[in-house]
Amino acid sequence: MPAASDREIPQGRRARPIELTRSVLYLPASNPRAIEKARDLNADAVILDLEDAVAPDAKAGARQAAVAALTTGGFRARVGARINGLDTPWGADDLAALSGLTPDFVVAPKIESPEAVQAVAARLPDSVALWIMVETPLSVLRLDAIAGAGAPLAALMLGINDFGERMNLVLGPDREPLKPWLAAVVAAARGHGLLAIDGVVNATDDADRLRTECLQGRAFGFDGKSLIHPAQIEAANTAFSPSAEEVARAREVVAAFASADAEGKGAIRVGYRMVERLHLDAAHRLLARHAAASTPSGLRPI
Repeated sequence: MPAASDREIPQGRRARPIELTRSVLYLPASNPRAIEKARDLNADAVILDLEDAVAPDAKAGARQAAVAALTTGGFRARVGARINGLDTPWGADDLAALSGLTPDFVVAPKIESPEAVQAVAARLPDSVALWIMVETPLSVLRLDAIAGAGAPLAALMLGINDFGERMNLVLGPDREPLKPWLAAVVAAARGHGLLAIDGVVNATDDADRLRTECLQGRAFGFDGKSLIHPAQIEAANTAFSPSAEEVARAREVVAAFASADAEGKGAIRVGYRMVERLHLDAAHRLLARHAAASTPSGLRPI
C-alpha cells in the first residue's frame, strides 16, 4: 500500500482523482474472445476498436458486439470505443449506437480541425470523454487549435502508423524522425490540460523495442502508451509508473519543505541540490501517481 504521505495531497494540488493511463489496449470489437479476456486484464484502459482493426464487411457486427460488451460491462479497466470517422459510411452509425450508452470515453480517428472535434463531441452523451487520434500531417500542424477545442476533449493519442505512412517516415528503434512530433503532441496536451498517449509498437514479440519505446515516451512526457497485445501491458505499466528512486526523491522533497527550516522559503537545499516550490508541486503529483499505481489489484485507480 502507498505511504500515508503519498495520499495526503493538499486539495489545491489536483482538481480530480488520479486516473492512470499507462497502458491503453486496442482490441477488435469483432473478436468476442479478445473482449472476454480483456475484462480481467491489468490495463488502465481498453478500446473496443471499430475502425482499423475491423474489415469493412464486419463493421456492423463489430458495432453490435461493442454495444453488447459495453452494456454487459465488467471490465477492470476504463473502457472506450474507437469509432470510424464521420466522413466514412460507418461513423455516424457508430455514434448513434453508442448514444444510449456510457463508455468512459470515445476515440475519434484522423481528427484534423477543432470543428471536427466539435462535430463528434456534439453527438456524445454528456458524461462521455472524447479522445482523439493525431495521425495526419494536418493534425500535427493544427495541434494547438485542435487541443484547445474544449470539453469533452480529454486526450490526444498519437497514431504512429498512419502518420508515419503519410509522412513517408523510416522509423527505426530510436524513432528519430518522429521526435519533433512526440514533443509537439505532449506540449499541446500539457498546454490544454489533456492526456498524451504515445503510439503503438507493431512488433508484439520484440520486448526490447517495447521497453525502449515506453521509456522514450515517458522521457518525452507521455502519460502512457497505446498497445495492441495483452503481453505489452506489463512493460507499459512499469515504464509509466514512478520508479522507487523517483518516489524516494519526491518524499525527500516533501519532507524537506514540511520542516520548520523551510517555512517562508521559496527555495531550499535538499541533499546536494537546490529545489523550489515548483519541485514540491511536482513531487506531490508524482506521489499521487505512485499511490494510484499501488492500488490493490482488481480495483480501478483512485
